[in-house]
Amino acid sequence: MSGENLRDIYAFLTVARERSFTRAAVQLGVSQSALSHTIRGLESRLGLRLLTRTTRSVAPTEAGERLIQNVASRFDAIQEELAAFSELRDKPAGTVRITTSDFAANTVLWPKLSKLRTKYPDLKIEIAIDPNLTDIVAERYDAGVRFGDQIAKDMTAVRISPDIRMAIVGAPSYFEKRALPRVPADLTQHDCINMRFSMRGGVYAWELKKGKRNVQVRVDGPWTFNGIYPVLDAALAGFGLAYMPEELAQPHIESGRLLSALKDWCPTFPGLHIFYANKRQLSPALSLIVETLRYRRHHRD
Repeated sequence: MSGENLRDIYAFLTVARERSFTRAAVQLGVSQSALSHTIRGLESRLGLRLLTRTTRSVAPTEAGERLIQNVASRFDAIQEELAAFSELRDKPAGTVRITTSDFAANTVLWPKLSKLRTKYPDLKIEIAIDPNLTDIVAERYDAGVRFGDQIAKDMTAVRISPDIRMAIVGAPSYFEKRALPRVPADLTQHDCINMRFSMRGGVYAWELKKGKRNVQVRVDGPWTFNGIYPVLDAALAGFGLAYMPEELAQPHIESGRLLSALKDWCPTFPGLHIFYANKRQLSPALSLIVETLRYRRHHRD
């Protein structure tokens, strides 16, 4: 295969991953028109249509999907081998892409990883905020961060936080006309602030636990978000009850801006973990990030 084809296939993979010529062109450092010309040239040489283009989106055709399945992993392997050469450098370098939730990014990743910048100026960290349980291999992330019980068994996971207790909270103004819920079933009579992890999926059912009893309650209310910080803001504004990490709510509980409910039903989840593919050869940059984030029970930052 000619060097021209290799470059053009890499350009195609970038467009397919980004689902956008505009974003792909920025990543590749070329103009959008030049990128479109490159893809048309590749399709012409192959005699196959690789992308379906509409005014709003770009998606691989059946032939495009087959090309992605057959060659994307090989390009990734080449990139990993090239990244491994950075072991010969004095300091880790390169870009590490991580998908995570807004809660994890704000409470763990940013406080710890922001300290690396001055010591490792050639290290770049890309953090993508996404509440969905992203397939890091398919989406070509180097790592992901999620609760320990949300990680697939075929991944290597490293704990980066203690276990996380949940809380159900509401503003005093909300409870002026509503009684505190006493049992999980009472939640169905309240305005609750929902989370939706995917626009194609249903809203998140609140997971509650008391002793050996586990209950999932599907609540309803006027607001639904895909991030926990808007949920907190809505609760503080008195729009309803919210289900969130206790750590996030605690300062507002202590100040009296939020009140807790159903404390004995609020579960504790396995802590946040950073995870990556088992077969992946860790670059020095990712190894540094994993060790920087690693939770040490008696360690205080």
